[in-house]
Amino acid sequence: MRSLDDILEEYEFLDGDERYRLLIELGRELEDMPDALKTDATLVRGCSASVWVYPTQGQGGTLHFLADSNAAITKGIVALVLAAVQDKPAAQVAAMDVAEALGPFDLKKQLSSNRTQGVPNMIALVREHAARLAAAA
Repeated sequence: MRSLDDILEEYEFLDGDERYRLLIELGRELEDMPDALKTDATLVRGCSASVWVYPTQGQGGTLHFLADSNAAITKGIVALVLAAVQDKPAAQVAAMDVAEALGPFDLKKQLSSNRTQGVPNMIALVREHAARLAAAA
């Protein structure tokens, strides 16, 4: 997965339509999520499209997420959220302001409110899982 900084560097040079294409490309680059993990328990509430996020614990207390969506742009937004937190220590993710990390992308300006309404819920799910893992460590 590309780093958030690398994605931002490319994103800043693109116009609106090219930014959509970049988001779609990011979504395609997500690691495959097995259908068996796409359950009600992994469904992110409040998204206009279906979004599933499945947290796993990587080596040394890092977080690794599998995710998918049934909408290409939304899947790209999920990939962007994950780029901010993927494979980082749980304590770091729990303390991180993910919305601030995504701020330079100005998603609310670039995308319809329909497409971005579930972003806070995705971020909350990621941070809640990180906090649980960090507390258990």
